[in-house]
Amino acid sequence: MEQNVTQDAVPAAKPGERIPTVIADDVHIVYKVYGAGAGKGSATSALSRILRKKASPALTEVHAVRGISFTAYKGEAIGLIGSNGSGKSTTLAAVAGLLPTASGAIYTQGQPSLLGVNAALMNDLSGERNVVLGCLAMGMSYAEVQEKYQDIVDFSGINEKGDFISLPMRTYSSGMSARLRFAISAAKSHEVLLIDEALATGDAKFRVRSEKRIKELREEAGTVFLVSHSNSTIRETCERTIWLEHGKILADGPTDDVVKEYEDFTKKK
Repeated sequence: MEQNVTQDAVPAAKPGERIPTVIADDVHIVYKVYGAGAGKGSATSALSRILRKKASPALTEVHAVRGISFTAYKGEAIGLIGSNGSGKSTTLAAVAGLLPTASGAIYTQGQPSLLGVNAALMNDLSGERNVVLGCLAMGMSYAEVQEKYQDIVDFSGINEKGDFISLPMRTYSSGMSARLRFAISAAKSHEVLLIDEALATGDAKFRVRSEKRIKELREEAGTVFLVSHSNSTIRETCERTIWLEHGKILADGPTDDVVKEYEDFTKKK
């Protein structure tokens, strides 16, 4: 039986206790993939099979996350590290409520906000319109958007070499798009902010601004999860790190200890 993320279901903390914001309880996530091999699952091949009255290709299940459990607390910045395909981005998507769990459950305090390099913006609209629409979608009033608009543009840095904010998003580089997405998301305080590789596309100045903003979000009573392949970024931003491999947690603890263990592991591979 599938269980989705349950919002506002985290138990209240007692006086003096740390306040939990995300609880993952023995979470399993399974992808269902139809077909195997290049092209066999395409729409064209499906139509061809229908016309020939052939059976659909077999269903394959991919067990992406395998029984992970953790508790995140108010004010924490938590790094997620691991090899490609280890389940990091899948875990963030599940916490955000975008993927159901096959078993187990995820409980959150409030609505987590997922910021990733693939976060949706409207490519045919200008950066300016995307700033406005993105902020309104996060629940900000139009007056708040007007108040924060210039700060968002300045933070993103996309106008440093011209008036790019007035151009359609499709004309932006991947780095410019990612910086604008982060600037929009960071304009509002979040109880839980999930960041998936969005800091990897910026220059040194942008990374400094981003790391400073993440610290501010934590101080504003938020919890930040950061997926990154840059161990230096994880060290500079997060005091706690979770290491995932093959969908399982191999380590969860102080960042310096966990990252060192992970680096030793990768050197032996």
